[in-house]
Parts: sequence; C-alpha cells; structure tokens
Amino acid sequence: MLNEINSFNKVLEFISQDIRVLLESIPDDAKSRIEEIRLRNKSPLSIYLDGKDYFIGEDSDLTEKIDDGYLVKDEDIINSFQLITNHSIYAFSEDIRKGYITITGGHRVGLGGKVVYDKNGIEMINSISSLNIRIARQKKGISNHIIPYILNNNRDIYNTLIISPPQCGKTTLLRDMIRNLSNGKENSYRGFKISLIDERSEIAGLYEASPQMDVGIRTDVLDGCLKSDGIMIVIRAMSPDIIAVDEIGGDSDIRSIHEALRAGIRLIATIHGYGLDDIRHRLNLNSLIQDNVFQRYIILDRSQGVGTIRHILEGRFLKDIYKRKRSLDGNY
Repeated sequence: MLNEINSFNKVLEFISQDIRVLLESIPDDAKSRIEEIRLRNKSPLSIYLDGKDYFIGEDSDLTEKIDDGYLVKDEDIINSFQLITNHSIYAFSEDIRKGYITITGGHRVGLGGKVVYDKNGIEMINSISSLNIRIARQKKGISNHIIPYILNNNRDIYNTLIISPPQCGKTTLLRDMIRNLSNGKENSYRGFKISLIDERSEIAGLYEASPQMDVGIRTDVLDGCLKSDGIMIVIRAMSPDIIAVDEIGGDSDIRSIHEALRAGIRLIATIHGYGLDDIRHRLNLNSLIQDNVFQRYIILDRSQGVGTIRHILEGRFLKDIYKRKRSLDGNY
C-alpha cells in the first residue's frame, strides 16, 4: 500500500495549494485506491475510487453529498495547470493539442476547455475548465499466473486480445505482461523483443524520454504515435518478436495488425468491451475473430473486484481454459 500512497502524494505536487491541503488529509486507505482526481471549474472537487464518485468536504472527509463538497475555483484550475505545465504552456503545446499531458511518474492529466482549430486541425485547447488526473499505479507480478496461458512452448506466444470494460485493469495487466515477457524468466521462457505502441502515453508513461513504468529490458516504446503508424514503423525498423498496443478499434488498426501478422510478428492488444459477443457486433473487429487472428482471449470484469479474470478463451474453439475467477490483486 505504501507505493500506492507515494504515487498519490507525488501527484499532489501538481495540484493547487488549497486542494492539495484537502487531499493530503484524507485517509491513507483511500489514497491507495484513488484512480482519478477531477477538478471542474465551479463544481465540487471529486475523486473516483472503488467504482464510485466521492466529493471532498472542508475537513477532508469523503462524502457522496454534492452540496458538502469543496467547490473548485478559477484559481485552482489556473494554478494547477501552471504546475502541470511547469509554467511553460508552449513546451507542452503538442500534448495540449492531444487533450492530455503526461507528468512525471507516468500519470496522465486530461484537459477540458475551449478547442481552437486551424487549417490543420486542433491548434490548441485554452480557457482550461477541467482537469482529470488519472493516477498510474504499476502492479508488478499481477500477470505472473497469466503468462503460462499465452506461452507457446516457452519460445513463442499466442496472439492475445484482452477484452475489458473501462477501468477494469486491462492497461495495468497489459503493462505487466509486457514487463514479464520482455524480461523473460530464467529456466522458464526467454525474453522477447517487444515494440510498445503507446498512443496515449498510458502504458510506459514516457516522460523526458524515460519510461516512468517498468516495461522490461527488451521493450522499445513509440510514444504518442497512432497505432496504425506505429505498427508499420516497428515492422520496418525494430524487428520485434511482439508488438503490444492498447485499445485497438479503427479500420487502420486492423489493416496494420494484418501487416504485422504477415511479417511473422506476434501481437498482444486490448480492446474495450464486455465480452466476445460485444466485439462480434463491430464489423471490422468481427473479421479478426472470424480469421482466427487471436489464439487467446482474456476477458476481464469487476465481479470479484477490479480486474477479475472472467475467462481465458482458446481462440479457435473458444473453449474456456481458465479454471477460476481471480482478480488482478490475487483475490478470489
């Protein structure tokens, strides 16, 4: 729990003083489980944990009563944004155009405000009205018991798709699978060269050219790159054994995946969904299922806590090869 609390406290360095004081005083047990901190101008300060929104009272108590929550002011947003950008909006202009900024520690701050367009698309987001700070927490070892299900004779892996509703642990699981496979395990399986296409800077959390999360010793990261572009780049230049991507979905993603497969490269990917039937109803994704692109489907939910592994399906006959439900933190 100490590491989770330390991650939370580091995030507070990027929040305005009045709100920081409130958040510093909430119970450590809550600090270790908070997933998001949301500042919305002239709305109550809110946090998200255990699948629910809570508001922060004047005495740092957590409440579900909106009227009891601390009201975020203009200066709270302005001061926090200055801390997040290190008082240099220009230096972060490219990130701002994408709608989020990655800060030290790999935490991501989503932005709301006035979107300004030019002839090339989004030029800037200004008049910032809301900030969503998503706390990145690495949970090493949560994929240890999953790796044997995706290994093929300890020298290869099965193409694997992780299917999960939002905020059910798919990115956390993917990150730890990458770390494990990249490092390898002595007397068990070799380390794989992995190219990670981290389009939203969520997996490695690259900050000043350094991954803030441990993604393994044989992992190369393309940060902020479209998945379709990134897949083609690493096919040509990085000779990976495995390509890892988060949240596939577009037609260009699917075309690039087929290019990787033709090059003999294995794939680990995630997608938002509530199960295989949900994915089948999306025409471009259904083709991946019909073509037997994936030999393993890992399906997550919250039935036994965040990141419950509901099924691991063998790809061709869709047989469930996982024996019992287990959450990513080991709870049954």
